[in-house]
Order: sequence, then C-alpha cells, then structure tokens
Amino acid sequence: MLTDELLLAKAKKLIEDKLGWGDSMDWSNQDFLALSKKMQEEINVSVSHVTLKRIWGKVKYDSLPNTYTLSTLVQFIGYENWRDFKVKNGNGVIVSAATNESVGAPNQNKSRLLKAIVISAVLVGIAASVILFISNTEKKVDPADYSFSSKVVVNKGVPNSVIFDYNAAKAPTDSVIIQQSWDTTLRTTVSKNEHQHTLLYFFPGFFKPKLIVNNQIVKEHNLLIPSDGWLTAVETSPVPVYFKKEDAIANGKLSLSLDKIKSQNINLTPQAPMVVYSNVKDFGEIYSDDFVFEASLKNDYREGSSACQTTNIYLLCEGTAIGIPLCAKGCISGISLMFAGFNVSGKDQDLSSFGVDFSEFVKVRIESANGKAKIFLNDKHAYEVDHDISKAKIVGIDFIFQGAGTVDYVKLSNEKTAYEDGF
Repeated sequence: MLTDELLLAKAKKLIEDKLGWGDSMDWSNQDFLALSKKMQEEINVSVSHVTLKRIWGKVKYDSLPNTYTLSTLVQFIGYENWRDFKVKNGNGVIVSAATNESVGAPNQNKSRLLKAIVISAVLVGIAASVILFISNTEKKVDPADYSFSSKVVVNKGVPNSVIFDYNAAKAPTDSVIIQQSWDTTLRTTVSKNEHQHTLLYFFPGFFKPKLIVNNQIVKEHNLLIPSDGWLTAVETSPVPVYFKKEDAIANGKLSLSLDKIKSQNINLTPQAPMVVYSNVKDFGEIYSDDFVFEASLKNDYREGSSACQTTNIYLLCEGTAIGIPLCAKGCISGISLMFAGFNVSGKDQDLSSFGVDFSEFVKVRIESANGKAKIFLNDKHAYEVDHDISKAKIVGIDFIFQGAGTVDYVKLSNEKTAYEDGF
C-alpha cells in the first residue's frame, strides 16, 4: 500500500494532467488563484489558493492537508472522496476516474533489484523525515529568544496593510508562522531568517496577531485597526466589496439598498451575502461590564434562502466580543449569543426571544452592570446573562445583515461618556 504522501503526489499529477498548464514548478500565484476558482466552479467546493500553494510546495508546510482538503482535491479529478482515491490507487497504479485509464503504471518487467532500491529510498526518506521532525519538536522554544511587533500603513480605514517586524533566528525549523488573529486559517508561513512581512487586513477591528514557532505561540500583541467612521461592505471572497458613505447613510438611516448591492454585480441568490456596517474607534472609557447600548434596526431582505433573515449586532472589545443575534421567529435553533466570555447556542438553550418580526424596526437595549447583563427587545426583557462578565474596553460596533438591513440609530454610553449616532 502506498503512503498518503505518495498518494497525494499522484493526485497532484492527475490534477496537473487535467489542467494542462505545464510544469507546476512554473505556476504563479495567479495560477493557484485560478485553480481555486476552477474547483469552485466544477465541484462547488474550493481550496484556498494559499493552501494549494502549500500542497504544491510553493510555501513551506510540513504537515499533510486534512482529510477534507484531500477529499476536495480528488473530487476535482472525479473521485468520491479521499478514501475512494486511496482504494483505487493504493496498488501503485494511478487510475484516472474521468477516463478509467491507467496513468504511469509500473513496468512489470523491471527488475526486483530496482524495485528494492526504490522502496528502500522511500523508506529511508520517510525515516529521515520522522527523525528530523522528532528532533525539531524536542527542541525547547524559549519565547524570550523572539521578538514580534507591527505597525499599520494608514492610521485608519481599510483595506490596510500591516507591517510585521520579527526576529525568529533561533527557531529550530527553517520557517515560522504569523497568524493574523484568533482565526487559525489566517496563517502565513515565513522564513525564520527574514525580519519583516506585510499582510492585508480587509476589515477594521481589534486583533491579536501571533508569532508561532513549533506550534507554540511565542509572542502576540494587540493590534487595533480603526475604521474611518462607518464602513459599509459586502462580504465576498477573496476581497469584500466596499461602498462609499453616501451609498449607505441618508435620511437619518444607515441602509444599503438592494439596488446598490446589485449594481456591483453581487448575487443575492442562491445565497445572499452578508452586509456589514462597522465603526471601530475610541469610544472613551466604556467597558463590557458597565455600559448601556441601544439601537433600532431592521433586516430588509427575505427572499429565497434568506428566509431566516439572520442578523447580528457585535460590540467589539479588546480580546473578546459581545454578540446579540436576531432572526425570523422560526430560525432560533441556528443562532448563538456571546457576551464577553459567556456563550450559548440556540441548539442547547431556548433563545426564542431573539426570533423577531422584521416587518417593523426592532429596538434593542443592553444593560450591563456589576458583572451581569440584561437584554431587552422592543422594551421587553429577552435574556439575562447571570454569569460573571469579563471586563474589556469596547472598541467597535458591527451590524451584520444577511441580504440587506437598516439601522435607525445607535447609542453606547455609561455614566461618564456617551457615543450617539442618528445618521
């Protein structure tokens, strides 16, 4: 039976043959972007171009892809999943599922000696890799040996490039990882011998980038990327679509119309995108354990797959967040609430109070004091957070609507300071 490493090499060869783009050693970043898009078009699932570059060795990465990624790769060449590919190719013969023809079948007349040499070479290579891996992982990593800092290119607004300065010369491996935030998918492998790397951030917010060596976080720091007032954007891949302030703020409302969305060739079917209104700034000394928040909002879209009208209000805090969900009344099983360290899912608890009628504006009020919080919807008590709430400074307000939505007003305050916007 062949190892997963050799099977992956076979799968890549079949993909290269299918594409006919020439030697993959010559593929550029655009080629991997094109491959990701082509996979999405053909099998409705894609692998990010960054992951594809890792798989093809353009970016150093020592681990095999997970089974889901491997299955996606082989589905592109006609197999059901990774197990199906292994079963049909485990004998050393590459079989194309599309043509049912053998590709590169071994010559049965080759001498046993040659086979023995090849097998021995593979085993020696695997053994060397294992020994090297164990040797590297056994080396202790001292965070004091590393430095990691960042600076933004522009003071506020997005997209924004962040320049990371780092010193990882003592890393036991030849590369280290910069992770942009809590999201482990936003990782970039960089050389330990370099000292600077720049990454793009497409949304404002509070982030905690990390320098990772041997799967250990050795350094991390706070990073705030303020917006320039209210940002309006529609989440699309790989880059969001941004709108001008005058596209969304008018007549005392924060609202992006369906016509404006469609004007940018953004499809609302079969799956409506998320519309984001975000304001990240210094609101003063307002903290998660002592504030009052008020807003009036409405989800404006209920077509096709957007019948649930999923809507979320987020108060972004330093190192945590408060998330208040709203949706159509029948959809509460799919929502979740978070409150600075406290989390609850609609699958485990009754969150039916957050099912609302969006034919009218919904008034939301949050009162947080003495480590507890109460949430009111349309002046009725909806939920109480009776767990201890961690204290963190509030630095941002996000409204996220599935399809489209309108905000009438917003207010954030405590006894010392207040922020209010009627647009």
